Amino acid sequence: MAPQTVERRVGRGALLTATVAAAVALTGCGGASHHTATTSRRSRARQRPAGNTTTTSTTPIEGGSIYAHTGAGDLSPAVNGIPSRVYVPNSESNTVDVIDPTTFQVVGHFAVGRVPQHVAPAWDLRTLYVDNDRGNSLTPINPMTGAPGQPIRVLDPYNLYFTPDGTKAIVVAERLQRLDVRDPHDWHLIGSIPVPYAGVDHLDFSADGRTLLASAEFSGWVVKVDLASMRVVDQLHVGGQPIDVKLSPDGSVFYVANQARDGVSIVDPVGMQERAFIATGKGAHGLYPSRDGRSLYVTNRTGGSVSVIDFATNRVKATWTIGGSPDMGGVSADGTQLWLSGRYDGVVYVVDTRTGGLLHTIPVGKGPHGLCLFPQPGRYSLGHTGVYR
Repeated sequence: MAPQTVERRVGRGALLTATVAAAVALTGCGGASHHTATTSRRSRARQRPAGNTTTTSTTPIEGGSIYAHTGAGDLSPAVNGIPSRVYVPNSESNTVDVIDPTTFQVVGHFAVGRVPQHVAPAWDLRTLYVDNDRGNSLTPINPMTGAPGQPIRVLDPYNLYFTPDGTKAIVVAERLQRLDVRDPHDWHLIGSIPVPYAGVDHLDFSADGRTLLASAEFSGWVVKVDLASMRVVDQLHVGGQPIDVKLSPDGSVFYVANQARDGVSIVDPVGMQERAFIATGKGAHGLYPSRDGRSLYVTNRTGGSVSVIDFATNRVKATWTIGGSPDMGGVSADGTQLWLSGRYDGVVYVVDTRTGGLLHTIPVGKGPHGLCLFPQPGRYSLGHTGVYR
């Protein structure tokens, strides 16, 4: 039976099997730690699924960095004429606030489905999607007008990504403990990838686009998925609460923020080992490359700070204390500002990336989460709140 037929006939309740029941009550990127490390931080999977686990491409990375096309002002022709706006999903208000980043004022506000988690740019940069997690829908936004469209029925969209070739959308169905692979045009279900650990919520793709690395927040695991076979082919237990995932500029390792370990793991995706751990601050949560591709901004949500990691040395070269609860966001097109939601404070923070100073605190709805600053430089979007290549 085809996956979409199963989805229609079985329905939401029947899909919540015993394997995911423990995760149903949890919501991604939560506050207090749900689970702590029960094994060594460097422990390997006790049983690795069969299959090819080598994923790095021998093809040189264009420009020497996967972020070569995301530099300051390097905007795609696809976003010509689109006004710069900041879209803030308020998870506890079921609304989206729209901010003009030139005036720092809220200029729009509209209702969406239940528990909007993130606002994700489409691969082609022509549409934004609000991930209405409990509403089982995506609300499309026209970025030219800032107006929402009719909701699209999609089960459990906690997060949303697009494969580097743009042919598939990946809906991160956290409660259902799976990655749903969909057609990004008509949204029919192509297939589902079960994840054997609770709390799958963030991911990034390898440089060659053949695999992805996903975090399982509530169980302390990261898993590697082969996109051709659409299955988990390897896993690593890092402990704590792994959250956001970002690929290094040279494509050799992944950085994984860990909210319960207060820092960032450097994960080798071939050997599936934790090469190193970088202590940043309490509640390490979101990861954002700088416009010059030399630094990685780490939001320390419960520590009220942002740490700056030097990609070349893998050391923290600065920590900016801004207070509050910095969560998810993005870097301005010129690279001078870092926009972040204040998850527990009902505000948005604007941070000066040159000084680390807090420029503005903008009131929004309750529970702001994965805000999207759009447009940003890049040829195409991999989703989330704006992961560009």
